[in-house]
Amino acid sequence: MLDRMKYLVDILNEYSRTYYFTNEPTVSDAEFDALLDELKNLEEQTGVVLTDSPTHRVGGEVPSGFLPYTHLNRLWSLDKVKSVDELREWKTRCDKYRSGSSDSGIEFVLEYKFDGLTINLTYDGGKLVQAATRGNGIVGEGILAQAMTIRNIPKTVPYQGKFEVRGECYMRLSVLKQLNESGDEQLKNARNAAAGAIRNLDPKVTASRRLDCACYNVGYIEGKTFTTRREMYDFMRENRLPMSDYTFFGTMEEVISEIEKMPERRGQLDFLIDGMVIKLNDIRLFNEMGFTDKFPRGEIAYKFPAEELTTTITDITWEVGRTGKLTPLAHLEPVDFMGVTVRKATLNNYDDILRKNVGIGSRVLIRRSNDVIPEILKSVDEHAPKNPITIPEFCPACGAKVERRGVHAFCTNSLSCTPQIVGRLEHFASRSAMDIEGFSEKTALLLVDSIGLKSISQLYELNESSFSNLAGFGEKRIANILDAIEKSKDCKLEAFVYALGIPNVGTKTAKDLAKTFRTFDAIRKASRDELIAIPDVGEIVADSIIDFFAEQHIAEQIDKMLADGVHPSEAQAIEENEFAKDKTFVVTGTLSRMGRKEVEDLIASLGGKASGSVSKKTDYVVAGENAGSKLDKANALGVPVLTEEEFFKAINK
Repeated sequence: MLDRMKYLVDILNEYSRTYYFTNEPTVSDAEFDALLDELKNLEEQTGVVLTDSPTHRVGGEVPSGFLPYTHLNRLWSLDKVKSVDELREWKTRCDKYRSGSSDSGIEFVLEYKFDGLTINLTYDGGKLVQAATRGNGIVGEGILAQAMTIRNIPKTVPYQGKFEVRGECYMRLSVLKQLNESGDEQLKNARNAAAGAIRNLDPKVTASRRLDCACYNVGYIEGKTFTTRREMYDFMRENRLPMSDYTFFGTMEEVISEIEKMPERRGQLDFLIDGMVIKLNDIRLFNEMGFTDKFPRGEIAYKFPAEELTTTITDITWEVGRTGKLTPLAHLEPVDFMGVTVRKATLNNYDDILRKNVGIGSRVLIRRSNDVIPEILKSVDEHAPKNPITIPEFCPACGAKVERRGVHAFCTNSLSCTPQIVGRLEHFASRSAMDIEGFSEKTALLLVDSIGLKSISQLYELNESSFSNLAGFGEKRIANILDAIEKSKDCKLEAFVYALGIPNVGTKTAKDLAKTFRTFDAIRKASRDELIAIPDVGEIVADSIIDFFAEQHIAEQIDKMLADGVHPSEAQAIEENEFAKDKTFVVTGTLSRMGRKEVEDLIASLGGKASGSVSKKTDYVVAGENAGSKLDKANALGVPVLTEEEFFKAINK
């Protein structure tokens, strides 16, 4: 019986490999399902499940939530171009990094830009040990159970070293059609269906969506380096990683010629793409070009032209945000954009409504550039709207008076307007702010509606009895959320400043304020001149900060949080360190004295810069145990390498 099980596991995995990897199925779906059912029955009879059994891919126990996962190497976004002229300009920038002449000898790689959800797979010892969403590029959500249900993702690979490979999960349009025709569930579009499946806590839901994955980049690998994309892709194929059946290598003009053929080819594909990705084949040159704060310079996305269609506005409602601002939202006669049914579109403000000459019943031109909510461009009617829109006199959420401030309208009731309170609570608890795990918009709404939570400061007054009668809150969940709230009391200064939701203050400005003033008390008391003296802080931002802290009810909430134990840590002062100042470091491997993140924070406090990738512009690599590919790159580029002890000795620590 065990021999039969081993045979079934091997043959089913081989059938899956040929179906997804070579796109040449060697068995019908009915035959595959019959063999899979036989294997399930044998596993139930024997109580034995072999390590590589495909039955693992159909989900098991539903996890209680997604846990954060820190990627081994950062996942970057891509800069975008919208024309071949812009693409040629990018090519010229690539030429400038080349040693020698800037002729047309650079080889580029052209690939589909899948319209799905990014997934990052981690293999170690030949096994799939983790999968994660992109998140913010540094930290994502662990979704291993969900990834296990995607049949073309291998659970085991020949390579035994640790590596991360990035890909895109997507649903084929034919699968979307079959699922909708089955009547089990009605899915609106392939992109959202794939994203919803990956981020569903129940792996069985993920399995039912029959997703595919296409891998396209090895972001981290131990014990191996690649000099070209060709080598990288050969490695990926050797390890049976699923890849797109379209990859083109050529000069820029050949790439442009291929792109110009895409509109016709795009309509014949069984999946959604929203553009093309162009990369340097030469990985050495790619690394030399380095990165901006957001993008690699040696890779870019060519976005297809935005789609435009006409439809009719059936209603315009006013949505209230966390700052009290009322934003008009147009409700539309449903219109289809490449498989995406659009029913709503944004209007920025009342002036935008007047400028575009729209009202209820207006026929309008809308544009969608891969956004969930598209933009209304203008009315196509020749006459004025028959049902014009006016700014509400009273807030649609709480009934308070609405006042005009510049081009925007605001609800004057910041103390008890439910959407404002929910928005502020959600923002305060978000990952970039106080990072209160498990606290979502739904949780905030439940607390506001059910127990009358009216301010952020009341979060720190919650106890077990606060949740006792709330649906979905068991003993464990209550304990977890209270623990997360308690942990949030010890926070970084910049996180607390950002969490407060000061108008016009994002994460960067919050960091700049923390570095400049170092304590929260100093930020609260900062003068207008002191604020404007900070680079990138202008008069509008400075006035927003001063006005925010001057409001009595805000000051009272802040004082209450501080009294309840919220402690924003004092920001480290930047020391004048002759060795580290103005230098770029890459920290890699396992360190003994402190973690990598702590070392990177230390470098920043000394006036240096910590980078996530090695390039020709890197001044030093600090290498701990098992440093891997970054150490190899440093040696190849001739970048000086310091051991942990050498680094601390150099900075006199």
